[in-house]
Amino acid sequence: MTEKVGPEWGPLAALAGEWEGDQGVDVAFGNVEGSMITTPYREKVTLKPFGPVANGTQHLYGLDYKMAAWRFGEEAPFHTELGYWLWDAELGHVMRSFLVPRGQTLIAGGVVAPDATSFTLRADLGSTTYGILSNPYLARAANTTAYEVTITVNPDGSFAYDETTTIDHSRVSSGPVAHTDRNILRPLPGA
Repeated sequence: MTEKVGPEWGPLAALAGEWEGDQGVDVAFGNVEGSMITTPYREKVTLKPFGPVANGTQHLYGLDYKMAAWRFGEEAPFHTELGYWLWDAELGHVMRSFLVPRGQTLIAGGVVAPDATSFTLRADLGSTTYGILSNPYLARAANTTAYEVTITVNPDGSFAYDETTTIDHSRVSSGPVAHTDRNILRPLPGA
């Protein structure tokens, strides 16, 4: 079920609510296989509105964000995230900041029109604004150097995402690995 929020949330207004999707496709380097593998998955996402948050003269409206993804036939999620989606109307920026329980965090952002139904956010290793941080093990074994996600709100009320995480993987000598994920999320019925 989507939540009704006002124009203060800008392009994030359409994302408020509880969502699920079972068309997920994850393409990543499989450590056991030693090669790229494709994993279908299902996920649930909760985006709860809050705001405004005042940082001096800056006023942000946001969505408290929680997601979990499961491989089909498994009970434990193989991926989870906690974080925030934020809208800064004065700058015209959408930001997504999140943590994964592998010891990694990032904040991605981009310029977005208030009424946009599709937008792209990016983070780069070394950036002091929209950047990526990893624990020492990940920095050595699978260093994330870039992240990009495109969100598209569909006319039927669903939304889709397509994201690419670029990783310098110590077990791949042919160059950076493009770890991709995509899914279509629909409002949870009766939530």
